[in-house]
Amino acid sequence: MSVVGPIGLSVRDRTLEADTQAGLTAVEEGLLEATKSDVPFITGAAQHLMRAGGKRFRPLLVLLAAQFGDPYAPGVVPSAVVVELTHLATLYHDDVMDEADVRRGVASANARWGNSVAVLTGDFLFARASHILADLGPEAVRIQAEAFERLVTGQILETAGPRDGQDPIEHYLDVLQGKTGSLVAVSGRFGAMMSGADESVVSILTQYGERLGIAFQLADDVLDIASDSHESGKTPGTDLREGIATLPVLHLRAQAEASGSAEDRELCELLTGDLSDDGLHSEVLRRLRAHPALEQARQDTLRYAEEARAMLAPLPEGAAKAALEGLCDAVVHRAG
Repeated sequence: MSVVGPIGLSVRDRTLEADTQAGLTAVEEGLLEATKSDVPFITGAAQHLMRAGGKRFRPLLVLLAAQFGDPYAPGVVPSAVVVELTHLATLYHDDVMDEADVRRGVASANARWGNSVAVLTGDFLFARASHILADLGPEAVRIQAEAFERLVTGQILETAGPRDGQDPIEHYLDVLQGKTGSLVAVSGRFGAMMSGADESVVSILTQYGERLGIAFQLADDVLDIASDSHESGKTPGTDLREGIATLPVLHLRAQAEASGSAEDRELCELLTGDLSDDGLHSEVLRRLRAHPALEQARQDTLRYAEEARAMLAPLPEGAAKAALEGLCDAVVHRAG
């Protein structure tokens, strides 16, 4: 058994392992080429986050989905590059919106060069992704455009907040379907489609990707609170410090409202305070880690991962299906 990719996927089949490793290497080369510019400053800014690493979760899914057709088909690796470029571009924009100082253990682009350069660098990466897409055909362009619309809609919904009377948890999951689920769904879809897999397989892997993408983000939510390490690429409690209400916090608020517990209400009040104070931040983290809301968020992560796994049932047994099932386990393990 070998571990493939930074996410820690265990692969038992040597041929699949070799194919996937070779594919990921080709994706890295493609990313390097796609982020080059005739202007050295742009190259440096565009390659800043790419060189900082990352899980390459989306390209990995493209490569695994391609195993249900011809994994060596010419569109497979370029489509994997497209989804990762798109993901990278959104990170540049997200960091500006969140006023983040650190991403993947290095200074964020906005902290290093300012908001304008960060936004324009994200736009540059979107343009490069579109250039590659144009060679993959009009259907690929349409699919990417629809996914990008969903992604932006999710971001707008997050910024606008829940509408009057809407359950904040329901709203948050709607946001994740767009912001994260849409591009992971496209990863499964592109891999199957570019490899020439049957339409039924393309549909299955699209739906699988959507659910897995949500589980992946929810695992990050849990990890941000539960982990003492830097597994998430961010200092634990970063979302709390930035005032981002992720699923564990939303569950805490719901439980505080339902139970009327003074202790829960006090913790909710602390969360609205100035968490730039290290002592207060540590206290809030400690209490959240011991709160049932965190376990509830873990269970939600598991539920979405299990829904993703269930989608795979009609696929033929083999190394590729086992790897996709293993990807569900790898995602959940991060939140364990």
